[in-house]
Amino acid sequence: MKTIAISGSLRENVGKRDAKGLRYEGKAPAVLYGGTEQKHFAVLITDLKDAIYTPEANFVEIDIDGTKTKAIIKDLQFHPVTDVLLHVDFLQLDEAKEIVMEIPIKLVGVSPGVKMGGKLVQKLRKLRVRSLPANMPQTVEVSIAKLEVGGLFRVRDLVKGDYFVTNTGEDTIVSVGMSRALKQAEQIAGKK
Repeated sequence: MKTIAISGSLRENVGKRDAKGLRYEGKAPAVLYGGTEQKHFAVLITDLKDAIYTPEANFVEIDIDGTKTKAIIKDLQFHPVTDVLLHVDFLQLDEAKEIVMEIPIKLVGVSPGVKMGGKLVQKLRKLRVRSLPANMPQTVEVSIAKLEVGGLFRVRDLVKGDYFVTNTGEDTIVSVGMSRALKQAEQIAGKK
């Protein structure tokens, strides 16, 4: 799994006034939990952009005053009007404990149904995956090489790996539907 490095500094005061001052300086208040104790720190909002505004799933290595910790982003809070980042929650990783993350889906192959003029419809873009940090995949690959027109690929059709997908097995990931052009071609062929 790809890891993004950020650095932060411990906060002396915790409260609304302190958090407002941090945001004025271009920093976001943050908390790191999951270890022996919670750590309240501040991080530059610009340093977090690579970790937040990406379709990929990433681990984050946080350097807080010289102490490096591997974590994942667990929660983000944004201002409802201005969309400014207000607060970030990080969960410290423990190699012996399972975590749950949203992992993007990568479609692999070419569908014969799409070649015939069908329309590819991707219902899910990410899956909830539970595993140990060492086994967490960067992406979940879904092969569409056998999808004909009218075919679909569900969560239960995934190949089992070192991780567990917590989505319902009946959830459709991708399907190939009939396009208008294909429907019209079938109607014309049926009239002859």
